[in-house]
Amino acid sequence: MKIAVVGYPNVGKSSLVNRLTQSREAVVHERPGITRDRKELVTDWNGRRFTLIDTGGVDLDDGDPLSVSIQDQAREALADAEVALLVVDARAGVRPGDEEIADILRRGRMPVVLAANKIDSPGDLSLAHDFHGLGLGEPMAVSAAQGLGTGDLLDRLVELLPAGEDDAEEEDDVIRLAVIGRPNVGKSSLVNAFLGRERVIVSELAGTTRDAIDTPIEVDGRRLLLIDTAGIRRGAKVTESVEYYTSLRSQRAAERAHVALVVCDAADGVTAQDLRIAELAMKAGCATALVLNKWDLTGGDVDRILGPGGGVGAAELDRERARVNRKLRLRPKVLTASATTGRNVPRLLQEALSLGARAQHRIPTPELNRFLADVTAARQPPARQGHRLKMLYMAQIGVQPPRFSIQVNSRARITRDYAYFVENRLRERYGLDGIPLIIDFAERKRRRRGE
Repeated sequence: MKIAVVGYPNVGKSSLVNRLTQSREAVVHERPGITRDRKELVTDWNGRRFTLIDTGGVDLDDGDPLSVSIQDQAREALADAEVALLVVDARAGVRPGDEEIADILRRGRMPVVLAANKIDSPGDLSLAHDFHGLGLGEPMAVSAAQGLGTGDLLDRLVELLPAGEDDAEEEDDVIRLAVIGRPNVGKSSLVNAFLGRERVIVSELAGTTRDAIDTPIEVDGRRLLLIDTAGIRRGAKVTESVEYYTSLRSQRAAERAHVALVVCDAADGVTAQDLRIAELAMKAGCATALVLNKWDLTGGDVDRILGPGGGVGAAELDRERARVNRKLRLRPKVLTASATTGRNVPRLLQEALSLGARAQHRIPTPELNRFLADVTAARQPPARQGHRLKMLYMAQIGVQPPRFSIQVNSRARITRDYAYFVENRLRERYGLDGIPLIIDFAERKRRRRGE
């Protein structure tokens, strides 16, 4: 069940969505035009569960390409919804933009609720009466800032929802995939290429995406939830408060994702900021891969490069991969793709599914103990003061991220270098590159005499 929240720019749609969902997921700012893509947030009221679709401000007179894209997104939101919620600014009065949107909604078949926002005190209630002329029934006076009237508004919205199954909670087998990276590296284009349609707005203007957008997708029978995020910039370059909040949301997206694709611009290679973003994702527990997007602009042949024989640009790609392995302890893969031409886009989704599966996989204990014997044979454990480290037993005790316990005779004899050696061999053996993992070295308890 979906409710599309629409209205003229800067009437407080995102503030109202945050109030109704008791969250801060939608980006709110006093400057108009901050919300550009449509964002879906699940909430519940009086036992009914439904989705609110927050959309960008619609100004039908604005012919700017970005504004036209916002209008298209709002129309798609209305096409997906069962109920429309038109939000107007009570303090500003009726504007031509309100009348144009109301005219479109009147000609539609879905039920419409009219919310007169920014009525922050009982003395402002009379302002709502000005909107009777829109022909959408009784305007409901609400205040997103104060919460006034929002309970009555939710009652009305739930009343209009058709009978049937409510939106279900996200199921455990869904892999949450965050698409993150610096601004203007092609994240939204890549998401649209994944979906095969324009789900998020794409623009050459850096910073177009403000919110994290969640979109379900199915690949070979496996379900993914795509999270497209605002670009992350270095703290010193975040001069606007809105960029600060979108960066914060990008970090939150990584924290709630299982897998992260860090999108880089192939023309720049993997930059220091790309490495920092990858580190952020892996610290958040994401299985991570880096994607050199816009590879078609570099003149490289993607298929030949990734094939066994190498090819045009293979040396440059090998250098990037070697640099990533040196800089990032978790050794994430470096892949190439072109969102524009579609080259390697399906392969990226397959890699995301594979990363998610490997992060959830449990390795049998007998297999791990054979691995332990092989590691010891390949490199003798260190010794201190004439006593050598012995690794006695290994088992997996957790997933996502994978967690292992190795029983040893003395933790004091473990060196950082040898611990890294064990970790790297574990990654190589079981394909855990780019996947955060934890190895606990547990000291065997000594038996007391007489036991």
